[in-house]
Amino acid sequence: MTKDGINQLLTDISIYLQEPPELIETHISWVIMTGAYAYKIKKPVHYSFLDFSTIEQRKYYCEQEVILNKRLTDNIYINVQAVRIDNDHYCIGEGNGDAVDYAVKMVRIGGNLQMDVLLKNNQVTTEHIMKLAGKMANFHKYTVRIYDIDPQDLQKQFNDIGSEVSFLRGHLSHADFAIIEDSMQASDHFLKKNYPLLLQRVQSGLYRDCHGDLHTRNIFLLPDPQPFDCIEFNDSFRQIDILNEIAFLCMDLDAAGRQDLSDKFISCYNEKFPVIQNTEEQKLFIYYKSYRANVRAKVNSLRASTTDNERTKNENLLQTVKYLRLMENYLRQTI
Repeated sequence: MTKDGINQLLTDISIYLQEPPELIETHISWVIMTGAYAYKIKKPVHYSFLDFSTIEQRKYYCEQEVILNKRLTDNIYINVQAVRIDNDHYCIGEGNGDAVDYAVKMVRIGGNLQMDVLLKNNQVTTEHIMKLAGKMANFHKYTVRIYDIDPQDLQKQFNDIGSEVSFLRGHLSHADFAIIEDSMQASDHFLKKNYPLLLQRVQSGLYRDCHGDLHTRNIFLLPDPQPFDCIEFNDSFRQIDILNEIAFLCMDLDAAGRQDLSDKFISCYNEKFPVIQNTEEQKLFIYYKSYRANVRAKVNSLRASTTDNERTKNENLLQTVKYLRLMENYLRQTI
């Protein structure tokens, strides 16, 4: 679907709703909030890390999203529904018209229960962190082990931030822009030096089919924590070292100024599933934090480059710089 199609869909479905639907847009999807439910439609985009360019691919990845997210959530992801045109009007779900796209249907949960919102309001407790650490440790213990993987693939993923160079060159200071090239060189050096450790972790079954995008905005803090919105569009982003997985959450907590919660999470997790037992593994954990800051910088750059709103663009550029600097700081700790 196009943005015009989404706007028409919002108009058409509003006829049947008591309140106007709300639209949330990201760089890869549109999410329509309609009272008790939310509908997520993938944008017809093709980036270096995902391909939603055809309706067949979007349907497949909608189906994968439901299957994979049910591993860590209870009664949130419902099913995949067709977006149809019937008598020149859009609808979601039942109808006689042709399917023009697909949507993931989910139960709508209030944004005030998302961990990032609670974090800003200083409402994330030690008990929350301990429950989340226990849930993730238990999940990682039993999720599928991945052996057919080359850990050096991480080099390509880290260095994909170079795809943002042409856009960022004209928007960052010389010092901040230089971080990109310097960090790629530092990452290359670290991965080459630690390749035996990475290979040993693959062979030991520590690469597993994880969530892949575990940060505070993707976690509902209900009585039982509910990590949602896992990565479905690129298996290599999800089938990773479990240290890489938890590093994302810990980096996100660090970035929010809550290193105390970050330290508490890794301490509780490590008690239940010992994954950091020596200096080499500690440095690898910090490297993974730098990689996750790298991902955050890239995503914010993508958001900045794809918005027509100047204020939003500048806000995303500020976030890009924040995460580039955090990435640089982590990499210095791995030397």
